[in-house]
Amino acid sequence: MSWGTELWDQFDNLEKHTQWGIDILEKYIKFVKERTEIELSYAKQLRNLSKKYQPKKNSKEEEEYRYTACKAFLSTLNETNDYAGQHEVISENMTSQITAELARYIQELKQERKSHFHEGRKAQQHIETCWKQLESSKRRFERDCKEADRAQQYFEKMDADINVTKADVEKARQQAQIRHQMAEDSKADYSSILQKFNHEQREYYHSHIPSIFQKIQEMEERRIVRIGESMKTYAEVDRQVIPIIGKCLDGIVKAAESIDQKNDSQLVIEAYKSGFEPPGDFEFEDYTQPMKRTVSDNSLSNSRGDGKAELKFGGKSKGKLWPFIKKNKGATPEDFSNLPPEQRRKKLQQKVDELNKEIQKEMDQRDAITKMKDVYLKNPQMGDPASLDHKLTEVNQNIEKLRLEAQKFEAWLAEVEGRLPARGDQARRQSGMYDGQTAPAVNNCAQDRESPDGSYTEEQSQESEVKVLATDFDDEFDDEEPLPAIGTCKALYTFDGQNEGTISVTEGETLYVIEEDKGDGWTRIRRSEDEEGYVPTSYVEVYLDKNAKGLCHGFLKVVKEPGDSPPRRSPAVCLSPQACLARTWTDGSRAGLECGPQNLSLE
Repeated sequence: MSWGTELWDQFDNLEKHTQWGIDILEKYIKFVKERTEIELSYAKQLRNLSKKYQPKKNSKEEEEYRYTACKAFLSTLNETNDYAGQHEVISENMTSQITAELARYIQELKQERKSHFHEGRKAQQHIETCWKQLESSKRRFERDCKEADRAQQYFEKMDADINVTKADVEKARQQAQIRHQMAEDSKADYSSILQKFNHEQREYYHSHIPSIFQKIQEMEERRIVRIGESMKTYAEVDRQVIPIIGKCLDGIVKAAESIDQKNDSQLVIEAYKSGFEPPGDFEFEDYTQPMKRTVSDNSLSNSRGDGKAELKFGGKSKGKLWPFIKKNKGATPEDFSNLPPEQRRKKLQQKVDELNKEIQKEMDQRDAITKMKDVYLKNPQMGDPASLDHKLTEVNQNIEKLRLEAQKFEAWLAEVEGRLPARGDQARRQSGMYDGQTAPAVNNCAQDRESPDGSYTEEQSQESEVKVLATDFDDEFDDEEPLPAIGTCKALYTFDGQNEGTISVTEGETLYVIEEDKGDGWTRIRRSEDEEGYVPTSYVEVYLDKNAKGLCHGFLKVVKEPGDSPPRRSPAVCLSPQACLARTWTDGSRAGLECGPQNLSLE
């Protein structure tokens, strides 16, 4: 059973088969490698699991481990940690005994296979060359024979013609003899080459090819044996750790058998026993006899009836939502001016950090080049110092460019941070009612706002102890009385207003201002009664009504009396006319001044 005799004409198929054998070996190596990775991952997860449930030092958990059940659990954790170590051993042994060994073997196998098939192709090329020589000599012999026949026929024709001179006949005879001699030479050459080819062909099919194919067969059989030995090693590596894993499992069983429920119960008694005697029986109290009784200490009457929750009412306040929820569409400006202040600050800070990292990277590269240049200066044979000047100049230019870029973004960042108010100092909106005869009551209910990062924060009034009772009037007043206009504005640029809470404006459009920029970079404007929203302050030019600011000459409080619809306003005394931010208001044919939020002033 030899490939050399049985498969003498299957050179290409043997080449494919041996390549398939190498692929199978590589596939097995990949399988073992993935198995080692799984073992390592499993061991790591087991160790992390054991570490996760280990008691923390100097904590209450350590006290719990005086119970036998907890001690057994701790032993289980330790045994699990040792169990994980055995899986690491499996991974290490498989890597060293199988993966690494087969990786080296497969390189040798590829070289050997390449050598054998190179020798086979060389023998094929040699026999093909001999065949081409044989065909060439055969065709030449055939051609010379035909030429000799034609020359002989021509000579015979000339010899039979009485009109041809003797010289022409002699010339034809000589030509026929030359052609005949050439045919004889070609015949001898063809015969010699044929004998040589037959010899080479016998050597090729009965000696060279069988020898090469036999080597390939032996190579393939060694590969098969090697993969079988690797599979045995694969099983042995697992079998070697079984005794130790068994000891780990035995340790867990032993720890479980050491649990003493009676001992744990006694520990509970020792831990929580108070030492007091149980209370005695209650005496019968006879209510049929007139007597003066006092409420007993254990009576529950004091604890009943007082459990009603105290209802706290606060005036409704419409918290100002930040005018952005969705992301803007389209190109983003370099300074992120399309974003609200807090988000813009985060983006600018992120950009500054990135630029600083790039600057540091370039500076490290510059230091490395400088050190290399110093080495070249001290040791000219190692290199030319001048060859590094161009690179050093380029790095310095990059650093300068990055620094200018960082300074630009830092300036924008400083501008944003200068405009952003502190978290607790942002403008609050109040909806409590002011009373003309007493100190103004300020609603302290939390104002819900959506912060620039998308989360909600609660802000309370500074006067947290003051509470007002809300009435049904708040809803009615909020619905029917929109904020008055405090001025006008002209749009300097077109703003899309695609986010929730914003309003679209067109360049050159004039609108009403109903709330100034409180430091967050947004101004609230109105186009009509039902269309209002926020626009970036930098997009509009604001013209405030001079009559709407200054000294408050008359505080207007809102009262609601039976039958009033809508509620009417009545004058009262302003508590702080010098500091009050007065606003104009209109109500049909009436007009007047109304106090703004207390303790707020516009600069």
